[in-house]
Amino acid sequence: MIRISSRTVLTLTGSSVIRFCRTKATKRVLNKNNEESLPVYQYASAKSDKRNRVFTWGLAEHGALGERQFLKPIHKARRPVEYMHRPYRLGFAEENDVTDIAAGYGFTVFITKGKKTTSSQVFGTGLNTDSQIGYHSVRKDHPLELVVEPVPIHLPNIKSSITGIACGRAHTLVLTEKAGVLTLGNNAYGQCGRHIIEDEDYQRQSTVHQIVINDKISQVYCGQDHSMFVTDQGSVWSCGWSADGQTGVGHYNNTDRITKCVGDIVGENIIKLACSADCVLALNDKGQVFGWGNSEYGQLRLATSEMQLHTPRYLPLPQIFGKIVDVAASGTACLILNDAGEVFVWGYGILGKGPVVDKSQEPTAIPLTLFGCNEFNPDGKVVSIYGGLSQFAAVTNNGDLYIWGRNRFGSLGLGHLDNQFFPIKVNIPGYVKKFCFGVDHCVALCKSYV
Repeated sequence: MIRISSRTVLTLTGSSVIRFCRTKATKRVLNKNNEESLPVYQYASAKSDKRNRVFTWGLAEHGALGERQFLKPIHKARRPVEYMHRPYRLGFAEENDVTDIAAGYGFTVFITKGKKTTSSQVFGTGLNTDSQIGYHSVRKDHPLELVVEPVPIHLPNIKSSITGIACGRAHTLVLTEKAGVLTLGNNAYGQCGRHIIEDEDYQRQSTVHQIVINDKISQVYCGQDHSMFVTDQGSVWSCGWSADGQTGVGHYNNTDRITKCVGDIVGENIIKLACSADCVLALNDKGQVFGWGNSEYGQLRLATSEMQLHTPRYLPLPQIFGKIVDVAASGTACLILNDAGEVFVWGYGILGKGPVVDKSQEPTAIPLTLFGCNEFNPDGKVVSIYGGLSQFAAVTNNGDLYIWGRNRFGSLGLGHLDNQFFPIKVNIPGYVKKFCFGVDHCVALCKSYV
């Protein structure tokens, strides 16, 4: 029952039926017998919008949030927006039916589905200093290195649907169904999988390189300046910067050709990678975890005492952690999730266990209550985890997003600029399907609750 004035009461019975009655006093309770005799009015409800929604927040001044008015307000009296510290619903996503997202360092990429066809297209917005979102002609008041709203990324006519995207510091990977992977942007370390050209001008670069191997590539990932590829057979390939061994090919030299990773992952069916910076975690179909790359903060301490590891190694996690179903890595710490929905963290930085705990040599649990599991929500649990350069996030089975870490330019979306030392829910009006960290902004792909 909803009281809307001192004399009118609304009784809601179902999603679209409303009963009206008059009362003489605001405290009077509606008699059930009288309720049955009241007239029933049927109202047509609005058609449910089943399209995906996208929310962006964080640093706005580079265009990564995809809203033109943040940088170029329509009203002259308004000033450009430097940052958004709360989630902003992006209208472009609903107009173009966004199906996938990726976030780089100051830029964002979207896959959209056509309104009248099943074909897909890639759009990009934000920093474009290295043509990471494609070549775009210089126009008046539209500098080449900055795109203030989503624009199409011009790709070769490959006649194949686009199935995935990934973004690094200044390069982008576009995964196709039948034509391999298309790469664009900075290739100074070979991260685009093509020959390195000394002093190449990436700002005016229109090259889109195509990577094809004998096996079908089913997943793509980006670190800062390296790229990772997973095939449908579960093998892992890589290229790019490898000063910390993050390419996993057995040496510390940069690699400008896609090369198969070696070590303990050979012969394993790898189903997930995590490599937001220069430390890489891999998960196989058995729930086992492998790691390589940077270990300056003890991220790979379970496998080595060295600070760098160029060959993938198995991380012998104790059986008490159960079967691992997801992995995430920041620049200084690692996160794992088991099939019971429990989250464990180790490394250095803001780990999610309060301001006092800033380092852990062994994986330790983050209390489930911090993810909304309590006596009012006993079935709540975490189902996926994400890592940024200095932040972590988790999504629950209810579609809620929890976040913690450094809060650069309000990039945690909590309405303030303070660092967050334990997981806290982000206020997003939708069920989170996928989440991405940029270096100073975030993007969430959601579906509506209605």
